[in-house]
Amino acid sequence: QVQLVESGGGLVQPGGSLRLSCVASGSIFSIDDLGWYRQAQGKQRELAATITSGGSTTYADSVKGRFTISRDNAKNTMYLQMNSLKPEDTAVYYCYGAIIVSGRNYPKAYWGQGTQVTVSS
Repeated sequence: QVQLVESGGGLVQPGGSLRLSCVASGSIFSIDDLGWYRQAQGKQRELAATITSGGSTTYADSVKGRFTISRDNAKNTMYLQMNSLKPEDTAVYYCYGAIIVSGRNYPKAYWGQGTQVTVSS
């Protein structure tokens, strides 16, 4: 069984910064792509950023230049550094991982439970 646990959310003023973390644990053989998604109240879940096992990254246009995704493969951990936050960044942020568990040879999608980010003065 695999678990993804996010942390680092909270309340921040516009222009401020937050750093989200996502730790994967369990019977992990390897981790392929990782990503951060977000869902604002009343809206569909949307992609914020992704990172491959090799470190290649993609960003939604709305966060490009302000957010930075990274990963520490030795710690099975992914980060999202969020700078210059705006009220429209307010959402529940979910981490996603394509993970191969021990004894398998194909990745399966796993999701964290989400962490709330609120940008407000």
